[in-house]
Amino acid sequence: MTTATLADISAIGIQSTTLPDRQNNRPLEMVVWYPGTTTAAAQLIADDAVFVGASAVRDAAPVVGEHPLVVLSHGYRGNWSNQAWLASALAHQGYIVAAVNHPGTTTHDRSPQAAAQLWQRPADLSRVIDAITSQPDKFGTVAKDRIAAVGHSLGGWTALEIAGARFDPDQFAQDCKAHTQLSSCKVYQQMNPVGTPELKTALAGDLRDKRVAAVVSLDLGLSRGMTSQSLATLPVPTLVIAAGAPSQDLPAVLESADLAKRLPQASTRYIEIADASHFSFMSLCKPGAEALLEEDSAGDGIICRDGDNARPRAVIQQQVTSLISDFLAQTATSERTR
Repeated sequence: MTTATLADISAIGIQSTTLPDRQNNRPLEMVVWYPGTTTAAAQLIADDAVFVGASAVRDAAPVVGEHPLVVLSHGYRGNWSNQAWLASALAHQGYIVAAVNHPGTTTHDRSPQAAAQLWQRPADLSRVIDAITSQPDKFGTVAKDRIAAVGHSLGGWTALEIAGARFDPDQFAQDCKAHTQLSSCKVYQQMNPVGTPELKTALAGDLRDKRVAAVVSLDLGLSRGMTSQSLATLPVPTLVIAAGAPSQDLPAVLESADLAKRLPQASTRYIEIADASHFSFMSLCKPGAEALLEEDSAGDGIICRDGDNARPRAVIQQQVTSLISDFLAQTATSERTR
């Protein structure tokens, strides 16, 4: 029996580490939330002048037993803390949740060379799965048939790719000529992931990790470059959640809804949240945060805005958490009854 069957685990542990690679060219900052056994006082994690943090106990001992694993992928210019609200909520339900900073596309790492290696993002998640599954004493034992990838924005693309979606750079380039307004086209151009023949070949390759058994996409981008053939045969169940608030640069109809139509209908669930914006999937903003962001960089205040007449972001995120936990539980039940 896994701890996912337990309700409201009271203590949440958190650990931060850096994953090296053999050449040490792409070290990964990883943060892991997990069910803990401790009576120590929790502290606020990822809490700052702009964003509301989440409570956890640093380096707590893990709960004994098997736990499902979720690996989290952030969006372009984001970081591991953007979905701390989701990581904390899932850890309270018995999940181990590992979030990573993808080099080159994070808030504080804009290395053009690293950003161009877009194909490395799914590989980053595979490295995280390696690290978590090989260290049960640190984080708890992973139920190996219950590993899911969840991603926001460019992280949603990352999650689909690690599940078996294939990207066609030529198809995407052609599509962007017809949809120049899409932010995904602009971000893709900035990253320049096809700047060399080697990069283009790597991006079009098979980036699947067969350990991933379910995928959740949160208002993803770049999906229009995924081949219809690879999506039609995607081998894992997929939950696609879209921001339904009107958007010129990332409209649901051209991204998330279009993606869902091309996925296997029997194993895909599509939900559009009418009052959610693209940024509703990021941490709660504190009072005055929008002004602080605008002062630092004009236009960034949009991060704190949800749709018109929207519910509080905390309520939207409660809905998202319920959708994800229900989907992952149903996926696990389906696997057991096969």
